[in-house]
Amino acid sequence: MAEADEVTGNPSVYRSGQEIECWLTDMDGVLVHENQPIPGAAELIQRWVDTSKRFLVLTNNSIFTPRDLAARLRSSGLEIPEENIWTSALATAQFLKDQVRGSESGNRAYTIGEAGLTTALHEAGFILTDQNPDFVVLGETRTYSFEAITMAIRLILAGARFIATNPDATGPSKDGPMPATGAIAALITKATGREPYIVGKPNPMMFRSAMNQIDAHSETTAMIGDRMDTDIIAGMEAGLHTVLVLSGITHKDDIAAYPFRPNQVLNSVADLKNQI
Repeated sequence: MAEADEVTGNPSVYRSGQEIECWLTDMDGVLVHENQPIPGAAELIQRWVDTSKRFLVLTNNSIFTPRDLAARLRSSGLEIPEENIWTSALATAQFLKDQVRGSESGNRAYTIGEAGLTTALHEAGFILTDQNPDFVVLGETRTYSFEAITMAIRLILAGARFIATNPDATGPSKDGPMPATGAIAALITKATGREPYIVGKPNPMMFRSAMNQIDAHSETTAMIGDRMDTDIIAGMEAGLHTVLVLSGITHKDDIAAYPFRPNQVLNSVADLKNQI
């Protein structure tokens, strides 16, 4: 394991004698920063393609569909097919689909969110309704409605199961931080006394669902992230090789505050290209 007080790089990435075959990576702070590609990101993606590595780009953002995100990344100079993007909305839809399969749970859901979430649930076979839903599913939106939140509270008190796509308390905007899923979930919890089941990072379930999408195994899969408290801890708990890059929110001095360590610490994804 790489010492966390050093920025390290090895000639190739191996784990228990096996070469890493599949890669999961966060998006913001790892591949892009404020809609600009991080140097080395495009080359790393091309390297994965050239060496036939299976990979997925993960995001806790449930607002956008993979098609939307692929278009946004393309405008930033990164060509990533939509099938290589895995969102907390997709992970949530997969989780709920597994929950209702072969059980007595129904497939009716009341949602607070945008197209990324509603599209994922529709494609998973769910009916979106405010009439006796089996689930209340809370996701990200830039326009949280007091009426919608009130409806969610009443439906949860009536017995609907409370699900949230991710725990992020705030999200970015051009004017500064704004309330996000975690903050609204806390409001609903306070009003209902019910804690949501949260699917997105740092829940390792999101990583397991992503690995299922690309037929990956934890023994030969790595996770690249810029956050110790989501990317690295979830990757560690999912049994993956973890790579922390210092191109996003985490600085080198921040690592010592955590009781766990990533397997590697690198300045950016540019340092990975020659290891694959």
